[in-house]
Amino acid sequence: MDLIADILLGAGAIGAAVYCLVLSRRLKAFNQLETGMGGAIAVLSAQVDDMTRALETARAAAGSSAATLREMTGRAEAAAAKLELTLATLHDLPEAPPAAMPRQRVLRRRERPHACPEAAE
Repeated sequence: MDLIADILLGAGAIGAAVYCLVLSRRLKAFNQLETGMGGAIAVLSAQVDDMTRALETARAAAGSSAATLREMTGRAEAAAAKLELTLATLHDLPEAPPAAMPRQRVLRRRERPHACPEAAE
């Protein structure tokens, strides 16, 4: 009985060693940077870094654009208030007398001497 238990224990140890060898080879293939998933992971990591930098740049540009827009909106509101005040003061002015109509041009034709002697008769 001990002999059978020792044989089964040895077979289990050999099976575990073969399994570990297979897993080791698969892990090496997986982690190779040129052909395996390690290369794909490295490329994706670089792309994530690039996108993070681009996002930060876009975020900074949007912040400065928002500040500029806020400033321009304030200036536009101040100008609108001045225009409203100007229009309100124009309502208080007396009405101007009606302007004289400009004279219309009159065209007069000169009489030409007749070139045909028969027409003169």
